[in-house]
Formats: sequence, C-alpha cells, structure tokens
Amino acid sequence: MRICVGIDVAKDVHWVHAVDQDARVLIDRAVSNEQEALEALASDLVGLDGEVRVGLDVTGSIACFLEAVLIAAGLALVHVPGIAVNRAAQGHAGGERKSDPRDARVIADLVRTRADLRPILPDEETTVAIRLLVSRRGDLVQDQTRRVSRLRQFLASIHPGLERSLDLGAKGPLVLLTRFVTPGEIRAAGNARIVKQLRKTPSLRDPERLAEIALSAARAQTIVVPGEATLARLVRELAVEALAARERIAEIDKELAALVAAHPDGALIRSLPGMGVVLSAEFIAAAGSIARFRSADAMASAAGLAPILRQSGKARALRRAFGGDKALKRVFYQSAFCAVVAKDPTSRAYYDRKRREGHRHVQALVALARRRVNVLWAILNHRQPFDPSYRAA
Repeated sequence: MRICVGIDVAKDVHWVHAVDQDARVLIDRAVSNEQEALEALASDLVGLDGEVRVGLDVTGSIACFLEAVLIAAGLALVHVPGIAVNRAAQGHAGGERKSDPRDARVIADLVRTRADLRPILPDEETTVAIRLLVSRRGDLVQDQTRRVSRLRQFLASIHPGLERSLDLGAKGPLVLLTRFVTPGEIRAAGNARIVKQLRKTPSLRDPERLAEIALSAARAQTIVVPGEATLARLVRELAVEALAARERIAEIDKELAALVAAHPDGALIRSLPGMGVVLSAEFIAAAGSIARFRSADAMASAAGLAPILRQSGKARALRRAFGGDKALKRVFYQSAFCAVVAKDPTSRAYYDRKRREGHRHVQALVALARRRVNVLWAILNHRQPFDPSYRAA
C-alpha cells in the first residue's frame, strides 16, 4: 500500500498530513522544528504499513534540517512546487481559504496523484558549499550593481564630465574616486600626484591614462555645485565599499573554482564550451544531481526552455515558456551567449542556422540554449566530456 505525506514547511512548526491510497487520513498534526519532534515524526512515518512518499513545498533554507532527518530515516522525498500547491488549493472547495493544515492536505493529494514530481536527493558536501557560495556571490553582485548605480548618480551630480569618462565597473576608476572626486581636487593634485597615488595600488592598468582622463574632465568644469563636499565624501565611501566587494567576489570565484574542480561533475560540465567556473557552479547549485531529471526534456522543462503547446479545437500553436527555474534558465542562456561570442564552431553554426531560418537574435539564443540542455544532459548521463565530433543527445 502506498502512503503519501504532505508537509507544509515553516520556520518553527511544520504541519504534516498523511493519507493512504484511498485518501484515508493517517496523520494530521503539527510538528515542531526540533530534533526530538522530527525524529518522532520520522519514526511514525517509517512505522506506517506501506511505501511512504513525502512531499515538501520548500527545499533547502528552512527545510534543510527537516530534509536531513527524513533522509536519515530512509524516507523518499519529492518536491511539490509552491505554485502547484497554490493552483491546486484554488480548485478545492473554498479555494480562497488559506491555512497550514489545508496546504499540507493539498501537498499530500498532489503526491498521491502526480508521478512526475522531482525527487529531493541528499547533496554532497561539495554541492552544498557551492550552493551557499553561489547564493552569497549573487547577493554581493546585486549589492554591487546598486552601489555602482548610486555612485554614478552622486558623481554625475557634481562632476558629470568625469562620470561619463570613467568605467566604474573597472578597478582603476574606483581607486581614483577613493581620493579624487571634485574638479577642484583633481586640478589641485595635478598629474604627477594622481599617478603616484594610483601606482600605490598593485597591478593597476595604465594609471597615466586614467590621470589624463580625470584632469581633462576637471579642466572642463569650473562651476562648484552646492553640496559638493558632502556628495564627494559619499562618492569616496561608495568607491571604497565597491573595491572591497570586488575583492570579496574575486575570493569567492577562487573558492568556486576549487570546489568545481573537486566536484564529480565539474570537469564534465566545464568541457562544454561557454561553461566557465561561475556558470558551472551556478548549474550545480540549481540542478544538484542529474538523477533528479528523467531525461533532457525533463531538465529543459524544469529550466523553462521547453516550448509550451496551446491547443483548442483546430487551433494549435507553440509558445515560449515564461515559468521554470530562473537560475537554471539563466545558466543555459548565458552559456549559449558566451559560446556564440567566443565563436565556438558548433554553437556558432547552430546559431547562424537559426538566424538564416528567420529567428531573431534572442530566439536563436533560446533555441541554442535548449539544444545545449540535450548536450549537457548527455555529457553527464554518459560520463563523457564534450566532443564536437559527436551529435548531441
């Protein structure tokens, strides 16, 4: 007999609902997110007479401890996406109502009626470390983007000529702005002092050219903007923070390179053109084990790269998917873009063929990304590195 369990995951208290194949309720109670309570729950589930399948609406994060206890007890876990729970709940009587017991019951029903739910598998230590570092790197990159945007806004307020001349995504301009911001400061310092200050930072590219750009912008502006001193101080603070963030991101990239090299799938993933260290790490973080996907089509569907069929009566059409795992979709799309820009012969030939068929640039890249799902799945499934002489999948 098959027993299906739905757990509505929360930070402090989980709600558990278990039914048998005839939808008879076996367990319906709240369980504290503590070891003793979770181990008692696992013992009760293992003791049920039948094959137990447990569905969770959240993976990782606040569900990590729960997953570890249930997996240690030998229970099979599957992921029930939150959107599926919400849509299914709307189809029940009183669909607008919302409660934890109700959600747990809906999850259990989905586990009972759907065979396509992806399993939750225990991750290796390397995979967990990669996932955590990728998440931290994403936070730092987002913060850096906001920081540089605000820095540009402040600098354009008091010295627009310098803001237009500098690439604030590079290290050199940020080093310059930690000391010299306003036109008066730059003119007073002069070329020799600016170059001397820039050379204190090791491996800085072409400090002479950077000093020349700054002086040229400073000589073109003689107006002093109200609040210039305060804005200049804020620009210097943001420049210091941006440099520190760049260093931390670089450190994380080195850690990721070592972890990807140590991962069992790392070398295979990196053999595919366009998959650098960061994208390989992001793929491992988002996909986990290849065993989660029954086929390349299942992986493409999870990434939102499989076309969606819309059919009603005689009308039939395919459209692009707008759902799916955004992180997984980004990996395949960005790697396709990198392969085309780097002029990988196989990827470029496929992209050019799609363009000749009338596809726009983005459409051709999406088609290439979908094709690369097949290739990467075949690489990992057959444990063979990429070979352009083989036909994909």
